[in-house]
Amino acid sequence: MPVLVASDLDRTLIYSSAALALTMPDARAPRLLCVEVHESKPLSYLTETAAELLTELGDAAVFVPTTTRTRKQYQRINLPGPVPKYAICANGGHILVDGVSDPYWQAAVTARLADECAPLAEIRDHLMATADPVWVRKHRIAEDLFAYLVVERELLPEEWVKELAVWAENRGWTVSLQGRKIYAVPKPLTKSAAVREVARRTGADLTLTAGDSLLDADLLLVADQGWRPGHGELAEADWTAPQITALPERGVLAGERILREFLKATRG
Repeated sequence: MPVLVASDLDRTLIYSSAALALTMPDARAPRLLCVEVHESKPLSYLTETAAELLTELGDAAVFVPTTTRTRKQYQRINLPGPVPKYAICANGGHILVDGVSDPYWQAAVTARLADECAPLAEIRDHLMATADPVWVRKHRIAEDLFAYLVVERELLPEEWVKELAVWAENRGWTVSLQGRKIYAVPKPLTKSAAVREVARRTGADLTLTAGDSLLDADLLLVADQGWRPGHGELAEADWTAPQITALPERGVLAGERILREFLKATRG
């Protein structure tokens, strides 16, 4: 029976230059491999050692990149190893099969969101009305499924984020602050639901996951074993669960450690 490995990408396996956390002396810093270029500039990295581990993992398990990124943003990433047959994008809104969104899954998600939570337009209008242009850099709608803001983090009022979270909760939405982005996501739109569907299709009898943000909590809980790095929203909240291992590593070296743990668990 195959092992299913469903991992978040940003700040879990791959890292922007700002998130690398290279705290060691320069001469001891790991060699890095760029895995994403955007507008002709390098954007995301993993260590060369992590690249080797990910290649091994792709041969040993069903590796499923599981991200809040849109399909377009995901397709900018060029991961080492075999091309994954399955990928989960838009926080579970799309299951890609050989790079193409599965229409049946997409229709099921759309129907559930319409039934269970306030419409995206209401959330978008509230963000436009209450977010201050002094600290907002961009307003974005992702895949007609959820909204996010790009902000100047040092100017962002904590109280505003808390108030937004309470307002959204009452409408069936959740709020997550990740780096310079504030996400507003419908509660039924989850990575875990999509992972369960991929596990069903592949017949996997063991599911391994990793993630760093509040949007990854359900992904970790669906796993037989899961890992979170020493940075991110979950680490800041000291969040854990019986099957979850909280790793001490932070930054790009956490990604390397997570891949080692995936391989060790896959090989049993």
